[in-house]
Formats: sequence, C-alpha cells, structure tokens
Amino acid sequence: MYRFLLSRQWVILTLVALALIPTMIELGFWQFHRHERRVAQNTLIADNLKASPVPVEELSSPGHVVPRADYWRRVTATGTFDTAHEVVVRRRTSSDDRVGAHVLTPLVLKDGRIVLVNRGWVPGAANQRDYPDVPPAPKGEVTVAGRLKADETTGASGIKDLKGLPDRQVMLISSRQQAELIGREVLGGYIEQTEPEAAGGSPEQIAEPDHDSIGAHMAYAVQWWLFAAGVPVGWIVLARREKRDRENGTADGTTVTGDGGGDGDAPDGTAPEATQEDGSAIQATSPR
Repeated sequence: MYRFLLSRQWVILTLVALALIPTMIELGFWQFHRHERRVAQNTLIADNLKASPVPVEELSSPGHVVPRADYWRRVTATGTFDTAHEVVVRRRTSSDDRVGAHVLTPLVLKDGRIVLVNRGWVPGAANQRDYPDVPPAPKGEVTVAGRLKADETTGASGIKDLKGLPDRQVMLISSRQQAELIGREVLGGYIEQTEPEAAGGSPEQIAEPDHDSIGAHMAYAVQWWLFAAGVPVGWIVLARREKRDRENGTADGTTVTGDGGGDGDAPDGTAPEATQEDGSAIQATSPR
C-alpha cells in the first residue's frame, strides 16, 4: 500500500521536504548566532560604560584602528576646540527620529595632536546644501568626557561616502579624512561627548547605546527549528492519510490508481464486460 510513494507527486513532495529541513535548521542557527552576538555586545557595552574613564591618548593614536573591545570605553580629553575645521555629518537622526546632522569638532590636545569630538545632533538646514545652525563650541581649554568610537566605514555602517558635498559637510566620521583636511595628526576614532552638557541643550548629545534588550532572535531560532521538526511529522501524516484513503477505497470496491484512471477500467481504456447469471457475457458499450 505504500507503493504510491514512488509516484511523481510523492517523489517531488519528499524532495521538497528533504530540502526544507536543513534550510530551516540553518536559518535557526543563523538567528541563534545573531542572539549570541547581541548578548555579547550588550555585555561589552555594559562593561565598558562601567569602567573608569581614561585619557583618550592611552587608547588611541594617529592612524590607530579602535578595536571592538574598546568600543564605548569612557575616555577624557583636555584641549581647545578648533571650530575653524568643524564639520557636520549629514543625515543623522535624533533620539526622536528627526533628521539632521551631527556636529564634529576637532579638539586640539596639549601635545598638538587632535581628537575628533562628536558634540551631538542639530536640526538640518531647510536647504540640504546649506550649513545648519550650529551652536558654538566652548572657548578656551576644556575637558571633554565621552565614549570612544571607531572610525565609520561604508561597509560597517551601510552609509555611502558621497562625493561633491557642500563645504564642511561629510557623510562618515573618519579620522583619516579629517587629518588630510586639517593637515595635522588626528587620533584614530572619535569621542561621543557626554560631558560637559551643551548650554541650552544644543547640540543634543547622543543617547547611551541600548544594552538591555536582546531582541527576538532566540525566539525566531526556536521557531525555525520547530518548523524543521514539523516537516517530517507532516510528511508522515500525509503519507498515512493517503494510505488510509487507498485502503478505504479498496474496501468499498473501488480501485485507487496513481495515474488517476477510472475505477475498474481495463488497461487499454475500454469498459469491462459484465456477466449474466448464466455466465454469458454482455458487452458494455459507451454512449455515442
């Protein structure tokens, strides 16, 4: 009764099921790994935000690539702001999703080197080619505290580094690009300023990164694995139902064929002969 499994319909169904099982298992592991990365990132952020602040010079230098282990480390820097080389970073959103720009101001350290400071968010100008209204940076020597971040790249951020932008406007925060524009040594990465707070609340300082939520990746992983387990179960249920239907058809005196032929038809498609009680045959004819 299980010979129907060799029919074309069931062979195709079986192949599809065999392809779905490993695919769903792999999708489950993909979501599981995303869950693990999120948990690891949350732990890293929390640990680095708890750590005591250190001078930025201890963690970075000109041309230095900030390692992931130092992301969000609390750092300090003392110097004077160089507003003449200040730029804005286009198409950045505020904490309530308003589109504007980040203000990137070089801070000249006591040894003459520079560290970039992201002072926060400001609304964009009415015309995108115009420079937005940026509150001036504090004058004189100032000590800035904040979170250390790595240079932005298109690959990591997904933001295209557009060319031909208006003067003093950029798409990405890059210490190398700013070093070329300024003509001085710039420490790798930049500081997201948290202290001191800007007068009047502008620029709006960047909020602390979320490190509490873990998302639904684990739930998605379990769902994919349940789907994978459900495929063979569903296949068995369908096969047993097909077998039962065929058995019921045989018990009723009908023949269930794999090619959909009519019940009791002869192999050549002609109607079978009926017999009388005396054994003589009556030739069945089809209506014309």
